[in-house]
Amino acid sequence: MDPAPEPAPPPLPHGPGRGVMAAFLALGLWHLALVWLVGHRLGGGAAALALAIFAAVLAIAGLSLRARYPHARLGLCNGVTQLRAALVAVIAVPLAAHGVLNQETGLAWTIVALGTLALGLDGLDGWLARRAGLVSEFGARFDMEVDALFGLTLALLVAQGGKVGLWVLALAGMRYAFVAAARIWPWLSAPLPESRARKLVCVIQIASLIAILAPPVESGAAVPLAAAALALLLWSFGRDVAWLARR
Repeated sequence: MDPAPEPAPPPLPHGPGRGVMAAFLALGLWHLALVWLVGHRLGGGAAALALAIFAAVLAIAGLSLRARYPHARLGLCNGVTQLRAALVAVIAVPLAAHGVLNQETGLAWTIVALGTLALGLDGLDGWLARRAGLVSEFGARFDMEVDALFGLTLALLVAQGGKVGLWVLALAGMRYAFVAAARIWPWLSAPLPESRARKLVCVIQIASLIAILAPPVESGAAVPLAAAALALLLWSFGRDVAWLARR
């Protein structure tokens, strides 16, 4: 039997203290080194791309942490999300060399393995946050934005590889289109209820893109796989929009 969740610490009245920010930045520096080492091994000079992506994520997340994190400790949960962001940055390395995944099978399998690891860690951060009583608006948003960046990176790699047409970018662009639409119609930014179906569709979307990147998967299988994932995503977004419109 799992131990009972730890009680949530009382929220801080003025945001996180220096200890939380220091822990976040120290962990970020460690992940920056990891991104550089792995990225350099995978893509040589292209490691600079991975480094730039992760540094940008770290800077934006740090600003959000200051504004939206109410707890006195960072927690393993946010460390896992930061690790996922580092993995996504490394996965982006092949974008710097057009068609490299089609030419280097070993690199393609490495990207598939790293993508599978990043997908496997998804959900762990939320579980850890609930167990430790460290659920926060920051943590939820950080996880969501890493998921969105993950999907965009994979979709760009698939489009670059040529197994699926540029329409595959809709798998990643739909979420950003939804956010943009919310600027025009503010009712779209209202909170949505928890949904297992929404989470499952997100997992299927990412898993499909990872599968398409695997060397044995040719266009004949990649196109219907991407199309099925896109159909599910359209259904999920349409369902959420309809729910918001009714309210």
